[in-house]
Amino acid sequence: MFSKACEYAIKATIYVASKSLENVRVKIGDIADNSGSPGAFTAKILGALTKHEIVNSIKGPYGGFEISVDKMKKTKISEIVYAIDGDTIYNGCALGLNKCNAADPCPMHDKFVTIRNELKQMLETTTVFELAHQLKSGKSTLIRETLNLNNQQHGKQRNLVAKLNNSNTTRRQRISD
Repeated sequence: MFSKACEYAIKATIYVASKSLENVRVKIGDIADNSGSPGAFTAKILGALTKHEIVNSIKGPYGGFEISVDKMKKTKISEIVYAIDGDTIYNGCALGLNKCNAADPCPMHDKFVTIRNELKQMLETTTVFELAHQLKSGKSTLIRETLNLNNQQHGKQRNLVAKLNNSNTTRRQRISD
């Protein structure tokens, strides 16, 4: 639904806000690590968020990114979406057609208009403060731990490769006998 950049921007903003609730400024690397975004991409996204005055960038050795509580309470998630993706999420076709409207609809048009309107309503009424507070209180998370799953998958792959190698060695031994 959102572009990857927009997803990362929303997560980055929520993370910066949650740390700002603790009066802590955060560096790009910390934001990247805690939002699941690549570092260079995070810097670009934070540049756009700063330009749109969603987050504040403080330079210097004690610098970093922050958002005032007052700003968090006023900033709606729709502002982040608009800063990164524009308004295409509110106007685009569910099937990606160039022109889609009630006069010449795609097969999903009528159902998608309803969903799109509900999404717009939710984004325009949800504040950064609400989501940062949920994150800080432990009621939500920004990233899932996939390290264990990845390690398990790599372990299974290594075991499979070892079995194949053993199988090939056994075959070679039979052929040479």
